[in-house]
Amino acid sequence: MPAITLPDGSLRQFDGAVTGTTVAASIGPGLAKAALAMVVNGETMDLSREITEDSSLRFITRKDPEALELIRHDAAHVLAEAVQELFPGTQVTIGPAIDNGFYYDFARNEPFTTADFPAIEAKMREIIARNAAFTREVWPREQAIEFFEKKGERYKAELIRDLPVDVPISIYRQGDWLDLCRGPHMPTTGGVGTAFKLMKVAGAYWRGDHRNAMLSRIYATAWRDQKELDAHLHMLEEAEKRDHRRIGREMHLFHMQEEAQGSVFWHPNGWKLYRTVEDYMRRRLDASGYQEVKTPQLVDRKLWEASGHWEKFRAGMFLASVEDKAEADKINALKPMNCPCHVQIFNQGVRSYRDLPLRMAEFGACHRYEPSGALHGIMRVRAFTQDDAHIFCEESQIADETVRFVALLSDIYRDLGFPEFRVKFSDRPETRAGDDATWDRAEGALREACAIAGVEYELNPGEGAFYGPKLEFVLRDAIGRDWQCGTLQVDFVLPERLDAEYTAEDGTRRRPVMLHRAILGSFERFLGMLIEQYAGRFPLWLAPRQVVVASIVDDAAPYAEQVVAALKAAGIRAEADIRNEKINRKVVDHIETRVPVLAVVGRREAEEGMLVLRRLPGREQETLPLAEAVALLANEATPPDMRANHTQTVAA
Repeated sequence: MPAITLPDGSLRQFDGAVTGTTVAASIGPGLAKAALAMVVNGETMDLSREITEDSSLRFITRKDPEALELIRHDAAHVLAEAVQELFPGTQVTIGPAIDNGFYYDFARNEPFTTADFPAIEAKMREIIARNAAFTREVWPREQAIEFFEKKGERYKAELIRDLPVDVPISIYRQGDWLDLCRGPHMPTTGGVGTAFKLMKVAGAYWRGDHRNAMLSRIYATAWRDQKELDAHLHMLEEAEKRDHRRIGREMHLFHMQEEAQGSVFWHPNGWKLYRTVEDYMRRRLDASGYQEVKTPQLVDRKLWEASGHWEKFRAGMFLASVEDKAEADKINALKPMNCPCHVQIFNQGVRSYRDLPLRMAEFGACHRYEPSGALHGIMRVRAFTQDDAHIFCEESQIADETVRFVALLSDIYRDLGFPEFRVKFSDRPETRAGDDATWDRAEGALREACAIAGVEYELNPGEGAFYGPKLEFVLRDAIGRDWQCGTLQVDFVLPERLDAEYTAEDGTRRRPVMLHRAILGSFERFLGMLIEQYAGRFPLWLAPRQVVVASIVDDAAPYAEQVVAALKAAGIRAEADIRNEKINRKVVDHIETRVPVLAVVGRREAEEGMLVLRRLPGREQETLPLAEAVALLANEATPPDMRANHTQTVAA
């Protein structure tokens, strides 16, 4: 007689084994109709599965977050059935749900193209309309292998052979079509709905190995309803318009090339943007009591072995050796992170509790190997700079330093145009350094610090660093995309491994706690985010080209140069456009290159000492005396932290 405990704490008992469908019906016809799947003792299952023992149970309906994964999983099966109906002889391989959609890999002599999409989508709608039930069967392993081999589905047969012997071979049918799948599924294909769209095709090696056959992958997206689908497609259109790579070319910010894969060639305009953000960050750190350092690029593997990074990150390191016989046995690595090097600075000399907390910051140049297929403009690179810092402190100071850090991070994000963020708490990963007692201390300290700092978080299980738990700060941009940027990690492990010590107030030698923290994360990635956040139309203080002074007639050229000089003297990034072009042509050019302010001068402005200011890409303009215009623009171009009304987090 299984007893079923529901989320509200109520209890329902049944005479024998019971399915989720039966339990839902016993609660009410509305739930019986709305339920898509169930979570039994933390495991998501089909409604048709039997519950044989006392269990906690929660139903998933279309309004729940988990519904999207179910819809996309089922849509992948519908896609596979549609393809095999339309293109006999095509082999199906794997088709998982992914962020914002799903894909399926097919083995076919002729790869799919987007021209095939209308027919496939129409067939998918037909299959969905059949509303065929998903039914689960468990087959003997050899029977399943024989079945798929006879069908010519050698990839499925290979997958079954490679499954661990204790994994049941579950097969799901939808009408006459079936597939190898561990589930779970919704009750019928009708649950997928019609809010789906095939997006693109790509090549993909079987099991991600370039030595294997190339498959044809169809990517798709699926949502709960048409409104969600339309919103997602609109976001993709906006994302394409805002693509930092295209805007980078149009604004002459940077470029990438094969001879330096994963590294950025910053052009003068891009470097101005970079330096503006770097200078801003440096001022904020100085005001918050950080001491800036610089550490080597090449470091002997011995340090990485001692810290534990060699074992964890070796595959992602760029190695260097020399032909000098005296150093023939040495292997150096370009640093992928800065933390072990900062401990080396801490270890120089004798440290006292009076030195703590010691906030050590570095704009550290790092290198990590990323597969070429994973590189993406300046968002995913191999050479990058971190706004890295490590706070060496006593255990009793963790909470205070967390409060300070969250306040500083909040200020900076707000200044840069991200007033809101979410926080994830990532706890111990499966592979980690340090014993459970150390992790208990670290996680407990970070949870307590969050409570004191008023930080609300969602749990991100198993995603902590190998040396400690971390907070991840997630920003949402103007079109609704999430970006994980800042982090704060509590580390008891590296100070122990690298022998960091300080003299406590009672005269004993103790290990400091090490707080790893970043706000922007990778400079390159964050600048890519900023470009897309503002679509290249930066607020005046960030814009690499702030004001262009455009002459209407040749006679006004000397005055245009005079205006530029006055603007530059006020600290404004200004330049003159005195080309022999019509003013409308100049306006169009500077709108395209996203100059925020165009100052127009003609004979009259030159004679009267005036400026006509136009905020691009708008049409509105105002006419001001030169001195007044310079003062107005200088005030707008002042970075937020340097304005009189700005409140900063400062050193205690």
